[in-house]
Amino acid sequence: MSIESHDARRMTFARRVFASSAPRAVLLIRLAVGVVFTSEGIQKFLYPEALAAGRFAKIGIPAPEVMGPFVGGVELVCGVLVLLGLATRLAALPLVIDMIVALISTKVPILLGHGFWRFQHLMVPKHGFWSMLHEARTDMSMLLGAIFLFIVGAGAWSVDAALVRQRPRDGHVPGS
Repeated sequence: MSIESHDARRMTFARRVFASSAPRAVLLIRLAVGVVFTSEGIQKFLYPEALAAGRFAKIGIPAPEVMGPFVGGVELVCGVLVLLGLATRLAALPLVIDMIVALISTKVPILLGHGFWRFQHLMVPKHGFWSMLHEARTDMSMLLGAIFLFIVGAGAWSVDAALVRQRPRDGHVPGS
């Protein structure tokens, strides 16, 4: 493979990751998703016993003393990237995984009314389908918001869009 074709493939990949033809209104979804994840990530460091290692130990997440700060860091970093609209598609993927794990580890036990796999049922007033849906409303919103951002990208008002506008299609930088 020639250097030119390798560079062209790298440029095509970068364009696919950063480019977005989505409207400016995507900023509203980025704000919702980014603020929630950023604040939850910060709170995992501020209140580790209630929201990170302590909570993770109660529900059965393995290595809670490692996973608490790890998940907090992922939520914080990816949340900030989503807010900025920088590498939005790449930042959305770990957030999708985060929400899938949250739903499986905390909401499935509510649905069943008992533990599921290795995850413990935390006491909620009721269990079953409607209780699970009530408790899962934020998780579902964040999951769908992150999937949406992965599909459409950051939109016109983002760092991603500014980077794509700055680099010409052919990769030629003016004046070089």
